[in-house]
Amino acid sequence: MYRKWLALLLTGTMALSMGATVMAEEAETEAAPTAVTTVGPDDAAASFELWSFVDLHNEFYGKMVEEWNAQNPDKQVQITFSTYPYSDMHNKLMMSLQAGSGAPDMCDVEIGQFPNYTGEDCPLYALDDAMAPYADTMVQARLDVYKNEAGVQVGVPTHVGATVMYWNAEIFEQYGLDYKSVKTWDDYTALGEQLRDASNGEVYLTSVDTGGCDWIWVAMAEYGEDWTGGPGGTVNVQLESVKNMLTMQQQWLNDGIAMVSTDGHIDLEAGYANLVAGKVASFPKAMWYMSRFTGYMPEMEGKFDITPCPAFEEGQPRSVAIGGTGTVVTNQCDNPELAAEWLAWAKCSPEGCNHIWNDLGFDVCNTAVWTDEEFAFSDDNAYNTFFRVKPYEVLNEIADEIGTVYTTKNSPTLNDYMCTTTLNYVLEDGMDVEEALQDAQDYLDFECE
Repeated sequence: MYRKWLALLLTGTMALSMGATVMAEEAETEAAPTAVTTVGPDDAAASFELWSFVDLHNEFYGKMVEEWNAQNPDKQVQITFSTYPYSDMHNKLMMSLQAGSGAPDMCDVEIGQFPNYTGEDCPLYALDDAMAPYADTMVQARLDVYKNEAGVQVGVPTHVGATVMYWNAEIFEQYGLDYKSVKTWDDYTALGEQLRDASNGEVYLTSVDTGGCDWIWVAMAEYGEDWTGGPGGTVNVQLESVKNMLTMQQQWLNDGIAMVSTDGHIDLEAGYANLVAGKVASFPKAMWYMSRFTGYMPEMEGKFDITPCPAFEEGQPRSVAIGGTGTVVTNQCDNPELAAEWLAWAKCSPEGCNHIWNDLGFDVCNTAVWTDEEFAFSDDNAYNTFFRVKPYEVLNEIADEIGTVYTTKNSPTLNDYMCTTTLNYVLEDGMDVEEALQDAQDYLDFECE
């Protein structure tokens, strides 16, 4: 709802403004960066400005400037990095692009905001040529979501966000249960029944979210479906994958093998508490959730394992890419070719991947390094020692199975209604799945473009 509100606010502001230039001036005075740093020599071949809403991203980019300049003395760059609050930055970027002035040369754009910049007369520079040296080994699902409506690459991904299954191996060992043999959701359900009986109902197999759609995205990827309809498509939530996942989750709740996630989502403080207490034994989440363990649940080191997700039928894809930030070069950049070359190198090269994995803790998009012993399997990486498996062992297993669910202009409305209404109807109130999805479809048919 927040993103929808923001989009409406921007539309209203644009309609009422005396002109795009005025809007840019207003954005300049209203949005102030929380941090500004400049990296690179004053006599560099080109100077750029890059905005982000994550300070750690700008720290990463700063390192990549230094490495680039050391390797490219004939085309060194100097970049000024500004960090803004999330909504301020996206608002300021939109108004600057509308005004035709005031935009940065490069900018991080969160995936939920990306469709706002990729429509007709897209104000972003084409990155296909800059990405060409890496395209053959990049995860296609990540490239696809950062293209404009014409299919041109306009954003460079940061991470895969591959969804995997997290298991508290210690719990299953305690009760003598074999989670590693689970291949299908039927297997998973049977394991949940065994765990319920063995623990006298004290441990749930999983918790299902009412405030997030991760489970449904996994299901859609397994069936090759997408409720957004993809770029330019029509929203349809009445998909086989959606019905099957919600029906299954509702049955888990009825049978006492699952609980509704406290506060609606396992990626919140209450969710971490349930995991630490051993109340919830497994759940699907993107690879970036690993940082939640090291950051908020360090006492769980050595207890959790990671595997591919179960599928409805063996042979279906077992993962979907979730979340992310695409970095763009704007049409206001004076030297877009060099900016694009540096940006693609910074985020896709082995050098960039090394920092994304070891400094930021993200699963990288360039599969060429996934089998590199020093990169992927070193015990110097915190995640390789925290979990019972090295994460890239799992990623290599699902490399060709990572699906795409698009983020479109309709995604904020769709996701908001599902997370505030439909999931609560089904999982909290026990409403018939088909009836709940018909209600959602009626609403979305009216609200979405």
